[in-house]
Amino acid sequence: MEEKVSVSQVGLKYGLIIGLVFIVYGMILQFLNLDMKLMQNLGYLNYAALIAVIYLAHKAFKEGGDGYLSVGQGIGIGTLISLIGGALSGVFSYIYLSFIDDSMLTKVKDMQIAEMENRGMDDAQIEQAMNIAGKFMTPLMMAVMSIVVMVIFGFILSLIVSLFTKKANPTLEV
Repeated sequence: MEEKVSVSQVGLKYGLIIGLVFIVYGMILQFLNLDMKLMQNLGYLNYAALIAVIYLAHKAFKEGGDGYLSVGQGIGIGTLISLIGGALSGVFSYIYLSFIDDSMLTKVKDMQIAEMENRGMDDAQIEQAMNIAGKFMTPLMMAVMSIVVMVIFGFILSLIVSLFTKKANPTLEV
């Protein structure tokens, strides 16, 4: 008799997949040396990829199990995928920014300064804002924040996707 797949098995497998997708896509954007605003906008495609992977994971869970998926299981799978994918890409980003190329940090800071200048902030205000932002613009803080943001968005996206992919087991309903 074949064993059913578990939430953690599916979450781990698809989390590794999305983590690798995030890394490869991020490196492509980095190597294309695009404008930071464009890179930021293209970064939103990560969420589309995450939605697709969560959907595929839910499908795999149903196919590898008893054919059913509760909303709770769907949220669990999607959140685990987001945690693993975010952690994998966060650790990679930390290593990349710390030891290989930190030029992206400079580009982000330059973009923030330009945006503040466009809003009419004076040099003293910009300097004060950048001193505060500088505490968060380290490879470690960026990695931690990317993991946290990915888990939060992953949870929300998992809830939404689960509402469409759920298939209740009639024998468990009361």
